[in-house]
Amino acid sequence: MDTASRMTEMQTISTDSADDTWEVAGHRFTSRLIVGTGKYKDFAQNAAAVEASGAEIVTVAVRRVNISDPSQPVLMDYIDPKKITYLPNTAGCFTAEDAIRTMRLAREAGGWDLVKLEVLGEAKTLYPNMVETIRACEVLAKEGFKPMVYCTDDPIAAKQLEEAGAVAIMPLGAPIGSGLGIQNQVTIRLIVEGANVPVLVDAGVGTASDAAVALELGCDGVLMNTAIAEAKDPIRMARAMKLAVEAGREAYLAGRMGRRKYADPSSPLAGLI
Repeated sequence: MDTASRMTEMQTISTDSADDTWEVAGHRFTSRLIVGTGKYKDFAQNAAAVEASGAEIVTVAVRRVNISDPSQPVLMDYIDPKKITYLPNTAGCFTAEDAIRTMRLAREAGGWDLVKLEVLGEAKTLYPNMVETIRACEVLAKEGFKPMVYCTDDPIAAKQLEEAGAVAIMPLGAPIGSGLGIQNQVTIRLIVEGANVPVLVDAGVGTASDAAVALELGCDGVLMNTAIAEAKDPIRMARAMKLAVEAGREAYLAGRMGRRKYADPSSPLAGLI
C-alpha cells in the first residue's frame, strides 16, 4: 500500500471512530462512559473527574445528592446540566413503591424523564430485586419515564425488562462497589446479543481493563462510580477509564482473533534454513 492510500485509510478509520455514537430514548451521545456523583471528597473533585473522563452523562442519587436546596452546596453549580446530561437514579430504594415515588420527585425537581431505575433486594449484596424492578419499570414506563434499568446479569430478566418498557439494560458486572470486574462474560454477551435496546455494564468495575472488557463484549457503554472516586488519583483514573472505553470499543469493532487450543506460529515453519 502506498503512502497516499495508507493516509486515506487512516483518515477513514479516524472518521468512523468520531461518528461512532450511541443512542438511548432519542438522546445521542459520543462518550460511552457514564460517571457517578458519589464518594468523591467534594463536588469540585467530582466535576474534575467528569471532565477528565469525557463523560456526557452523570448519575445522581435523588435521595442522597443535593440538587435543589440552594442553601447547601448544589451539584449543578459544579456540573452544568446544560452541558452534561443528568441521569437521576433510585439508589437506596428497596421496593417498587419507593423507586416510583423517588422518580416522581425527580421529575418535579428537574423535569427529568430519562432516569436510572434500581430496586435493591437487600443491603448486604446490593443485588437487584428483579420482581420489584420489573414492576417499577412497568409503572414508570406507563407514566412517560424512560427507565434505564440496573439488573442481574440474566438474559431472561433482561428481556423481561425490555418488554416492561426499559430503554436500556444495565446488568451488573459484579456487586456494587466491589471492584471485582466482570465476573460472567458469557451472560453479559448473551444479554448484548438478545437486546434491542442499549446494554451498559453497571457496577463492579475496578480498573481500566474491566471497562475495556465491557466494551469488547459489545456493550454500548459502562457506568462506574467507586472505581474512579476511590482511586488514589481520581482524575488520572478518570482519564484511564476514558481511554479504556475507547480502546475496548475499537477492539470490538475490529473483531478479535479466534481462540485456538494450540499454538499457531506467526511465521511459517516450512522452508526454514
